[in-house]
Amino acid sequence: MRIFPVSEIKVNHEKLGIIKHNIDATMRLITFSREHLADDLLNTYITKTTTLKEMLSIKNAQMEAENEEDAQAYTKLLRTTLDFISNEILLDVQFNSEIQLFQLFRQVSPDSHSRHPNRYRHNDVQIGSYLCPEPASIPALVSELFHQMKNIENPLIRAIFFHHELIRIHPFADGNGRTTRMAKNWILMYKLCPPIFISNSKEKKVYVKTLERSFLQLNRGEYYWNDHIENFFEQELDRLIKNTSEVYNTVSSAGNKRLE
Repeated sequence: MRIFPVSEIKVNHEKLGIIKHNIDATMRLITFSREHLADDLLNTYITKTTTLKEMLSIKNAQMEAENEEDAQAYTKLLRTTLDFISNEILLDVQFNSEIQLFQLFRQVSPDSHSRHPNRYRHNDVQIGSYLCPEPASIPALVSELFHQMKNIENPLIRAIFFHHELIRIHPFADGNGRTTRMAKNWILMYKLCPPIFISNSKEKKVYVKTLERSFLQLNRGEYYWNDHIENFFEQELDRLIKNTSEVYNTVSSAGNKRLE
């Protein structure tokens, strides 16, 4: 395996423009109105996708919560990790290192971390028909990924690219999905985008199948922009459009209630 060439990425500028418009509109509300507060924005980010109801709705799809007790525990871990990310962003800390990746792994997947503390997997892993890279190659691949992502100017594209490639590497014995999503969300939230998660089993099925097809094509040595990579990027951008729009509506509604 080698990291997908950054030069091959094709950017959907129209969707990026919609996302930027939604973010700018939200920032205008909290900047120029005394009724629309920054607290509303932060509270929306922290609570938007981590409610118990939502966790239970995706438990079968993500296989990260098999009952209500598991869902409550996982929800607590998500909130704790989002709080950690928020505090790091407040200190002007961007996500750009392997040390931070292990910090997230420890935060959001403590059971996995306790079994494999501060180390990458030593076993072979398969995602559907796709065989992940052999363990010996993981450190070099992760290092190269961090190096390559610095060459992507747009932070939204950088976040999606990192998500795609880290899942393809699958560096940990367990907890790869949740760790990768939180890393992606750190990149997004630093640029005032809301975090994004898979929200239901249908969406999860499409997400997994798209990644599997993309990985298999890349495994054949076809390192060019293909329909499956494009579909994954489009799905992530669509989630960002949806979330940035919902964040704007939530902040707007909270401020309007203060005017009543």
